[in-house]
Amino acid sequence: MPRKLPHIRQSVMEVILLALCILLACSVQGFLTRANLLNVLRNVSMQGIIAFGMTAAIIAGEIDLSVGSAVAFAGCVTAWVTQFGMERCHMPPVAAVVVGMACALALGSCVGALTGYLRSRFRVPTFIATLAWLTVLKGASELITNGFPLTPFPDWFNFLGGGYWMGVPFPAILFLITFVIVHIVMHKTAFGRSVYAVGGNVEAARLSGLDVGGIKIRVMAIVGFCSALAGILQAAQIMSGSATTAQGWELDVISAVIIGGTSLLGGAGSVRGTLIGLVFLGVLVNGMTLMNVNEYWQHVVRGGLILTAVLINMAPGKQSGGRTETA
Repeated sequence: MPRKLPHIRQSVMEVILLALCILLACSVQGFLTRANLLNVLRNVSMQGIIAFGMTAAIIAGEIDLSVGSAVAFAGCVTAWVTQFGMERCHMPPVAAVVVGMACALALGSCVGALTGYLRSRFRVPTFIATLAWLTVLKGASELITNGFPLTPFPDWFNFLGGGYWMGVPFPAILFLITFVIVHIVMHKTAFGRSVYAVGGNVEAARLSGLDVGGIKIRVMAIVGFCSALAGILQAAQIMSGSATTAQGWELDVISAVIIGGTSLLGGAGSVRGTLIGLVFLGVLVNGMTLMNVNEYWQHVVRGGLILTAVLINMAPGKQSGGRTETA
């Protein structure tokens, strides 16, 4: 069973977020408007989709540092397959785009699963494996595009990344759907409980009969799938497949997960906490932008928040503890 975080740690970020929103609403004109709040939600949606998958990976005791390159790679694959399908195979634009998206999602999932396999079969730390994937996928994106953005998409494709449905940004809708799905999987299913068990104590999980290797493979595949989905949305937003997009996203994603209370040691955390962490970062960045805070100072503030969140997670009595070996 997943260990529950202390009540004070579950609510501290909500209190800080509420205080921040009140402060910005009173001091920054235009913050508490529907358009601005939807803008905040849209800005965190693509990274948020990845962050929910990353939460599962970190709870399982693993991490993925390649998600930024995976986003760019998925966009480039979608664009290349779409272009190839329309020009060489004379496919209708809709069919070509659908095939391109399917290929991107499949490749993203396979890359993640391969990372999990290397971890379980050869004990290659995911930190090292995904650091290698970061470079590999970056180079593959450059090879696919030959260094220039690919722009084969029909106009309607932009709806996926920049459109609105019932007044809400479409990426934000997918973001909320992803949150609900991952939350249910992690907290209401046997697989989710297994992820917590593996992250908390690998040896105990193995002795309990859990397929530790299979769980790690599936968790990393989920991160790969989420990264590919975000890559498709990003490509739709800018209407091109480009190797230069999403640089540094892995740091933003991991920041949101850590600020949300997920332990880097594994075995503790929640998707709900990650949602709060994402909204908190989104509101913070939006508020500093509206206040014309220097961009360099924004980086300093965000870095300080990450360090503070880690210190809170490492505080005595709030440790997840219990991890005895890697697998």
